[in-house]
Amino acid sequence: MTSALIETYDLTKQFGDLVAVDNVSLRVEAGEVLALLGPNGAGKTTTIRMLASILRPTRGRALIKGFDTVEEPIEVRRSIGFLTEHHGLYTRMRSHEYLAFFGSTHGLPPSVIEQRTNELLDLYGLSDAKRLRLGQFSKGMRQKLALVRALLHDPAVLLLDEPTSAMDPASAHLVRESIRNIRSSKRAIVVCTHNLYEAEELADSIAIIRRGQIIAHDTPKMLKRRLLGEPIMELRLVDRLDGVMKYLPSELEPMEMGENWLRYRVSHPDRVNPKVLYAMAQAGVQVITLSEVERSLEDVYLQVVGENTSLEGEL
Repeated sequence: MTSALIETYDLTKQFGDLVAVDNVSLRVEAGEVLALLGPNGAGKTTTIRMLASILRPTRGRALIKGFDTVEEPIEVRRSIGFLTEHHGLYTRMRSHEYLAFFGSTHGLPPSVIEQRTNELLDLYGLSDAKRLRLGQFSKGMRQKLALVRALLHDPAVLLLDEPTSAMDPASAHLVRESIRNIRSSKRAIVVCTHNLYEAEELADSIAIIRRGQIIAHDTPKMLKRRLLGEPIMELRLVDRLDGVMKYLPSELEPMEMGENWLRYRVSHPDRVNPKVLYAMAQAGVQVITLSEVERSLEDVYLQVVGENTSLEGEL
């Protein structure tokens, strides 16, 4: 039996002559967090609306827990929690009333609704606001309540569109931590975000979409390797670099250097770095650090979606 909770096959959506999503094929396993990245208008929100059985694909197919999003929309909607970009909160309601209403639409018993409501409101710091109407909530509070609504029925699939939008740093940190905590071997999560730090922190895999097409899809580590090249190492010494170069292994490729440091690119750091340290010891040179230079997901993203870059054929 497949462990994928989300599967799409050549998923396509057209609005008139506009192809918003173009032959997207994805697979998200149970236990996996997928970050869907791309510029505004790339097709991210259209994609997850098709996954949520809100939009009907023009072509292709999507499955949630094995349920077809066109043929079995009721089963799909029972299986997902969907945080939309626009929350649609009922502003005259209070939080308990609002969550009781949505809990009932999922067929949850009142006792379960009450228990889940109290747990989640407490988790997201909203318990003290239970007497307020939702129209009195701040933007950040509304975002957290919408996330509580998505989690209320403990769904197997979470579709989160900009989950930390409009939140202050402390609230955004809380939400990211909660996403880490709710991931499990029985749940798949898709996060659409413009926050590259958030994507790198949360995601097991990243799909970058541009003009409706997936043009890069892999783990953050492998995307960096494929698009930015081999790892870059930095060697820092106590003393000057003068006279040390002759001791370094021939396999490394020097890139830049300073008075007491050197950066080099290397295909197999596991083989070459021990040789570097051994050579420095043999030469009597004291090493401060030898470490990999961190490269960000932002570097990958800009490489892929940059105006002067065309990688569709390569990826």
